[in-house]
Amino acid sequence: MKFSKFGQKFTQPTGISQLMDDLGDALKSDQPVNMLGGGNPAKIDAVNELFLETYKALGNDNDAGEANSSAIISMANYSNPQGDAAFIDALVGFFNRHYDWNLTSENIALTNGSQNAFFYLFNLFGGAFTNEQSQSVDKSILLPLTPEYIGYSDVHVEGQHFAAVLPHIDEVTHDGEAGFFKYRVDFEALENLPALKEGRIGAICCSRPTNPTGNVLTDDEMAHLAEIAKRYDIPLIIDNAYGMPFPNIIYSDAHLNWDNNTILCFSLSKIGLPGMRTGIIVADAKVIEAVSAMNAVVNLAPTRFGAAIATPLVENDRIKQLSDNDIKPFYQKQASLAVKLLKEALGDYPLVIHKPEGAIFLWLWFKDLPISTLDLYERLKEKGTLIVPSEYFFPGVDVSDYQHAHECIRMSIAADEQTLTDGIQAIGEVVRELYDEAKK
Repeated sequence: MKFSKFGQKFTQPTGISQLMDDLGDALKSDQPVNMLGGGNPAKIDAVNELFLETYKALGNDNDAGEANSSAIISMANYSNPQGDAAFIDALVGFFNRHYDWNLTSENIALTNGSQNAFFYLFNLFGGAFTNEQSQSVDKSILLPLTPEYIGYSDVHVEGQHFAAVLPHIDEVTHDGEAGFFKYRVDFEALENLPALKEGRIGAICCSRPTNPTGNVLTDDEMAHLAEIAKRYDIPLIIDNAYGMPFPNIIYSDAHLNWDNNTILCFSLSKIGLPGMRTGIIVADAKVIEAVSAMNAVVNLAPTRFGAAIATPLVENDRIKQLSDNDIKPFYQKQASLAVKLLKEALGDYPLVIHKPEGAIFLWLWFKDLPISTLDLYERLKEKGTLIVPSEYFFPGVDVSDYQHAHECIRMSIAADEQTLTDGIQAIGEVVRELYDEAKK
């Protein structure tokens, strides 16, 4: 049986497929596994209780005269390809209430998760174009700060279409302690990128907070990126899967802005509903029309279950209260615990931690690591501990010439305290052994 080029591309081994396979195998294993590798959110009691309460309330509305007046009735029907109208209206009200963006329902579309959204957006703005002279032009998605999200790498239908800028790396303190660093955008390198000057960039994209590092681009950095995008008449795509306003896992001072040249992507996954596969795109009406058309072909319509759960929570602002009062403080506490455990396990070894500014991960840099983190990943897997090696997080970069890309790992902090403790203990044992052997 032979597959097309499309089939061959999407069936070849990828970083994201390996990660998801290993996570699935770990869940089926009869041996305990320290799950520090995936992006699954934590099980937070207040979150689970609110969702269960909301779920139980579904269908209590006896007025089924309109398709959207009852969540149960609505789930028995397809939405239109743009997504559940009641949820979209609730989101319009929410964003206008909190940010005064002047949105209408024409500015929002739903997708089956944010991975689905980026499949659409990266293929809309990256790949083969025809210019005004009817010539074929290949355009890339510009990632202004790598490392970036592992799931971006393989979503293009044909090949990979990325241009990336390596970061400035600054040594910083955190809570008065040394041993931390922070990535910053190298705007000089970005502005001199040949692909940008030659019109071969279709969009700029960044995640905020950044997956994998927990870095939060500053407001000044975001304003500079927005200015560059407008100057070159390309959209700025911002991945808010971990950001404002929900789940709002951001500890630094940051603000969220939108205009017609900005595409904001949100998700219900990290507030605790990853199985609902509900993504949200806020954009100019032309982009929303395109996404809706793609939804019709790929999915017929987005799922409505996540929308049914989230609609009342968006209407009464409980989703924001949950994010601010329960989700963000939980992860901030987890980050502090993980840093403490790592310092105890590797305090005398060359570990530097990216300053925890948000998201549900820590990004660990083992300077001059004697092996690659791909090999470290395999050694830790043998010890029953899953992390993610750094090599997968540099789309658009030739990592063969960039040693830093082989010296970092992403570690989830969403696990319970015992799993976090056991996993960090395993990381410490393996890494200490590697450095000690290298000294002999």
